[in-house]
Amino acid sequence: MAQNDAQNAGIRYLNPPTVEVRKKKYCRFKKAGIKYVDYKDPEFLKKFLNEQGKILPRRITGTSLKFQRKVAQAVKRARSLALLPYVTDLLK
Repeated sequence: MAQNDAQNAGIRYLNPPTVEVRKKKYCRFKKAGIKYVDYKDPEFLKKFLNEQGKILPRRITGTSLKFQRKVAQAVKRARSLALLPYVTDLLK
């Protein structure tokens, strides 16, 4: 009976907030068993760069610290050999 009175009076109860279920981030190097990040493969390294050519951080890519360092070193080497640009407008 109390519920009917509440509905008639226009009282609404808040629903619990919906929580997004995000996929767990993983290190693609550990999952695939990759030991060496090749600086001579610019198409693979482009996955770790944004549109301006900046290196994406670990929190976005999910790469482990060990491999993030290797990716950064490989990108820098590829840039120095002109396989990747230092700065660009639309890389992807």
